[in-house]
Amino acid sequence: MRGDNVDPGAMFSYVRPAQRVPQDHPLRAIKAMTDRVLQALSPEFDRLYSRLGRPSIPPERLLRASLIQYLYGIRSERLLMEQLDYNLLFRWFVGLEMDDPVWDASSFSKNRERLLAGDIGRRFLEETVAQAKEAGLTSDEHFSVDGTVLEAWASHKSFQKKDGSDDERGGSGGGRNPHVDFRGKERKNDTHRSTTDPDARMYTKGNHQGAKLSYLGHIVIENRNGLVMGAEVTFADGSHREREAAVRLLADTPRRTEATVGADKNYDTVGFVEATREQRVTPHVAQNTTKRRSAIDGRTTRHAGYAASQILRKLVEHPFGWLKSAAGLWQVKVRGRDRVDMTFTFGMAVSVASEQPAPTPQPLNALSGADADVKPAFFSNLLAENRRRWRELCALFDGL
Repeated sequence: MRGDNVDPGAMFSYVRPAQRVPQDHPLRAIKAMTDRVLQALSPEFDRLYSRLGRPSIPPERLLRASLIQYLYGIRSERLLMEQLDYNLLFRWFVGLEMDDPVWDASSFSKNRERLLAGDIGRRFLEETVAQAKEAGLTSDEHFSVDGTVLEAWASHKSFQKKDGSDDERGGSGGGRNPHVDFRGKERKNDTHRSTTDPDARMYTKGNHQGAKLSYLGHIVIENRNGLVMGAEVTFADGSHREREAAVRLLADTPRRTEATVGADKNYDTVGFVEATREQRVTPHVAQNTTKRRSAIDGRTTRHAGYAASQILRKLVEHPFGWLKSAAGLWQVKVRGRDRVDMTFTFGMAVSVASEQPAPTPQPLNALSGADADVKPAFFSNLLAENRRRWRELCALFDGL
């Protein structure tokens, strides 16, 4: 018998939002982990907010909404607010009831910026890593470092001489966005600066790639599960920034007295090797012998651990790939090094959280609404590529 297509017009619902979310949904594990992190950060929130005045958007909900934006690659805060208005899954994760109004996009952005400016993004990453470390899922002696180019939120036309002598806004075509031809003109960071984002630098990753206004993002990962342990953003004014940032990140990373660090050929310099050895970290860098002598020799490369580091250091590319493809941060949407730094660091924290597996399905009556105690096995889902590299590593050791 065909059912009647009648709009019931029901005004009330007696089902909690958590009951509509599948018990094996990946967000359940991420929410359980996030709630524990936010509970640990509660004293930091008290320090940032005044005890007087009108209550603002709860910082816990701000950060949960930001996690949703990264995890689902939502390109703007305005679109995020739109989806929070009608998406039941997002409402449950953030902590909004069915009748709660969503925030204005501008108010959300301003409140979140103030929150992240208080270094909450870095503290969120530290607390997430601390949970993994407590569960014994991070290595404290084997690490890898690398950097990536982050395209700035500024155009080539904004890159003009610092003294204003070549104001190129008067190009052909007229209007506010005229055509400007840069061919044959010398444009360097020493003499030019972006009027839109003065902190951005013209930078190219390779000799045959176009230069763009950019920043450099740097991370250090541990080699057991490829989890990000630290992150930083610097000016894009030379490859030396990668080595300097790596030394700082290693100094701030909790580890054993003696450790190893894997890196690519860009880090094969005397300065980097000496700086890491001063920290009692053995530099397992890829040797660069093109028209030069490597900074390391057989005393380092003869050991099996060096070959293992050269295999596992490639895991450092996974957080970069996730951030630029899934989270949509191939180009940052903020301006200024400090803002880019807090955005990048929080994105790396979300990448760690995204390594959560879906929890084991439970009977519906075993869940107690939105506060169900789901205990996921933290960070245990290695990607297929990680497993392949582990098999290569095992085969390498078997052959020794």
